[in-house]
Amino acid sequence: MQQGSFIWGHREKQHRAVEKWIDRVWILVLLLAAVLLFSINLGSLPLRDWDEGTIAQVSREIWNAPAGSLRWLYPTLGGEPYYNKPPLAHWLIAGTYAVVGVNEWTTRLPGAILTALSVPLLYCIGREIFRQRWAAVYSALIYLTMLPVVRYGRLAMSDGVLVCFLLVMMLCVLRSRRDLRYCLGVGISFGLICLTQGFFGIFLGAIAMIFLFWDTPRLLTSYYFWTGILIGILPTVAWYVAQISHYGYAVVKVGLQNQSRSQVDTFIITSYQVPWYYMIELLKWTWPWLLFLPQTWRYVWENRNLSWAKLIQVWCGFYLVSISLLDTKLPWYILPIYPALALAFGALLAETENLPLLSSYPRSWVVGLSVLAVLASASSMYFSWGIPPKTDLQLIFAAVAITMILAAILAERGDGQFLKILFWGSYIALFLLVKSNYWAWELSEAYPVKPVATMIARVNPAVKKIYTSFPHHRSSLDFYSDRTIIPAKADELQYYWQYSSKPYFLLNAAALNNLQLESMKIIDQAEGWKLVTKETPRL
Repeated sequence: MQQGSFIWGHREKQHRAVEKWIDRVWILVLLLAAVLLFSINLGSLPLRDWDEGTIAQVSREIWNAPAGSLRWLYPTLGGEPYYNKPPLAHWLIAGTYAVVGVNEWTTRLPGAILTALSVPLLYCIGREIFRQRWAAVYSALIYLTMLPVVRYGRLAMSDGVLVCFLLVMMLCVLRSRRDLRYCLGVGISFGLICLTQGFFGIFLGAIAMIFLFWDTPRLLTSYYFWTGILIGILPTVAWYVAQISHYGYAVVKVGLQNQSRSQVDTFIITSYQVPWYYMIELLKWTWPWLLFLPQTWRYVWENRNLSWAKLIQVWCGFYLVSISLLDTKLPWYILPIYPALALAFGALLAETENLPLLSSYPRSWVVGLSVLAVLASASSMYFSWGIPPKTDLQLIFAAVAITMILAAILAERGDGQFLKILFWGSYIALFLLVKSNYWAWELSEAYPVKPVATMIARVNPAVKKIYTSFPHHRSSLDFYSDRTIIPAKADELQYYWQYSSKPYFLLNAAALNNLQLESMKIIDQAEGWKLVTKETPRL
């Protein structure tokens, strides 16, 4: 008996060593694939408006601040106090500026790397909650090949950083159920979430609390758990105390009401405010994985009493309801829900590994893949007819079409290899997308920012504030020109022109004709925009 036990113990140790080695290989492979996808061609496009331009400007002002100015603690935007969000993401970018310099690549690099790290983190979460390794592998691969994750993860936004810390917190929550030392990791990661996104982090912390209340309520009564939370949030509390002592309680009001809303509202159309806005976003951008949603929903519900199903239900349900009730709705707010969806899809697709060879799959999968193949083929042909043809888009949609055609044929035959085709084809299509100049397609919605900013910097006007006839604020133009470009209506421009001794206006041809400004001098122009000021009267 003792000899047999010894032999079994020895084999068990060998088995565990092999399991750990396989996990490490998968983590390394997923990390390399994610870093490649998230970092290639990262600095090819100018910074986008809204978050990218604002974060870049705040980070540069932190980096440029003189020693002892405490600008890192009290950030500014255009010289004015900036306490819209805690500055963790800005610190990371400012640190990158200090090492490598200021450009698009260094601005986007910290967020891209942290988002890439979230892929192997999701694999680790899958290994924690699923008995099958394939469920964890499929979850990570699905997450890696989701278009919104790749796009927003590559941008200089705090949302990719937020998701990385969220996955660290969830991993520590799961492991703390059997090892209380991970409670400290729960607290630290929750503190990092709040130091990235402020009061919004409470929503994400609530996901963990509700899950534990349902799955492991004993942990909520643990002294170690709450001690870890307290230690983790101390830096965030200290930051808010410093802001309140410096600026007053306006900081708390801004954190609750979101200071950037005034900037964002000018871009938001009415349809964005409907409660089902995020459902529409999921329907638009989660293909081809959304094909598996009906079966996934049923599978999760059938296993609703298991820990992994509880986590997915709480994560998806609570977060989706919470952000749907917010007044301001933006596409990237939904980013934290994609890891949970990937886990759900991965759990279902892992079951296909246990099916007999050449088993029949749901008819909706074959039909859905066929429809996607037809749409991608039509799109590829459409972009090949232009003058000149958009060969990048033609190639991207051709890759999608080939992927869907092969996957549909294999799924029709009952061949489980269709999943491998989907993963490889989706990855290649996304790789082609990020290699092109179309991955941040919002840049085409307004005039090219860099030529106009270069023109302003070349002129180097003596003022820091320039008024423009463009109706929306462009934070990227502020960043590149190192000026504050303020949108103004025609009557406002007339007023500033009349009562300012040396105004500077950025106007297009239509505004220039309508205003009929007296004593006007055109200083320079680019991309149809003219920088004008008053003619200095001759003595």
